[in-house]
Amino acid sequence: MSDQTTDPLQRVEEELKKCVKCGACRANCPAFTAFQREPAVARGKIALAQHLLKDDIDLDDQTYLAMSKCLLCGSCVEKCPNNVATDEIVIAAREALAQRRGLTTFHKAVGQVIQSRTRMKLGAKAAALLGPLFFRKVPETSGLRLRFPLPFVGTKRYIPAIAKTPLLDRYPEVIEGQPGKPRIVFFVGCMTNFVYPRVGVATVKLFQHLGCTVIIPKDQQCCGLPGMSGGDLATVRQLAEQNLTALERYQADYVMSACATCGGALHKLYPLVIGKRNPELKERLEALAKKTVDAAQLLHQLGLKPAETGAGATGTVTYHDPCHLRTRKLTSQPRELIQATPGLELVEMEGADRCCGLGGTFNVYHYGSSMTINDVKSEAIIASGADAVATGCPGCMMQLDDGLKQHGSTVEVVHTVELLARQLLGE
Repeated sequence: MSDQTTDPLQRVEEELKKCVKCGACRANCPAFTAFQREPAVARGKIALAQHLLKDDIDLDDQTYLAMSKCLLCGSCVEKCPNNVATDEIVIAAREALAQRRGLTTFHKAVGQVIQSRTRMKLGAKAAALLGPLFFRKVPETSGLRLRFPLPFVGTKRYIPAIAKTPLLDRYPEVIEGQPGKPRIVFFVGCMTNFVYPRVGVATVKLFQHLGCTVIIPKDQQCCGLPGMSGGDLATVRQLAEQNLTALERYQADYVMSACATCGGALHKLYPLVIGKRNPELKERLEALAKKTVDAAQLLHQLGLKPAETGAGATGTVTYHDPCHLRTRKLTSQPRELIQATPGLELVEMEGADRCCGLGGTFNVYHYGSSMTINDVKSEAIIASGADAVATGCPGCMMQLDDGLKQHGSTVEVVHTVELLARQLLGE
């Protein structure tokens, strides 16, 4: 049975007690870099959550705003001497606020969109058709800019175009591989499906190159992380159940994603957040988590040997660690794949493991602060002297591209699998 009637903060009460207010989180928190205020850092949010649990503060707009100033990047958790699970605390606090005050208008809209893949597909088609009315192309930087401001968007942001054909419409559900080779269920994710289908195409081709059977369930849904950002755990649970049904339908060796965020949801946040609230789903979510792998992780594990081919151009590449790969200790595999690829030279940027500032809906709700965080990342990429920056998250790709273009940089932003497919297969 679900324990939806339980105060979410009661589930993290023991974690709240572990914080000794030492302030080690301040030095590692990207939100504190942007806001420079105590409520923005982990210590401040924990203090706020403790008062929410006691119900001795007003649930005003400032309370909600303070709790929204977190990217859930996990940096504070990694560096905390007491191992306080601040990310879990923030998710619980946002859920509690949503229960007590209701969802914001923005997050209600987000929930309505992500609940239905059909609705998202219709919206994407409309965006692709009507894009020229709302956006103008910027040829010299290969980006799109709004012709006039819209809420939460403005005109400064560079936005990638919506693909005319989503990835899920480009392939059959099962792409048979060689007998005896691994069977892989591909969890595509919304950004790959609608914005960067080329990342999905590259992923499929690389695993075909290895002889794998690739299964792309048509009924998979959004992972739900945008809903989790606003405390809409009811929507996240609904999506988790739908995804479980879709992904469990096939006997497969792995559930693979080329999106760090989606992989982080399936591997960590589903069992941590949804499993704890819904014991009847716990075992299934934990089984899914054990099978979930990142695309670069699995390519490395299956022994992709870039040196055997090598059809691409030469160049220098730097690498940005997505937070949802870094917190899963998946940092060496993509680098080793790049280093082993003919024609590529990996150069490390300063602060490669620092958050780029996306943070899901944080980038929409706090766009200016998001780009303040991103400034440091953009400057580090440019200073590396690399021709391209690779990463393992389509969301990070969008954020990095926006930041670099606003810095007047022509550094190319690519997904790791996209780069490998280009070099190895001549794509």
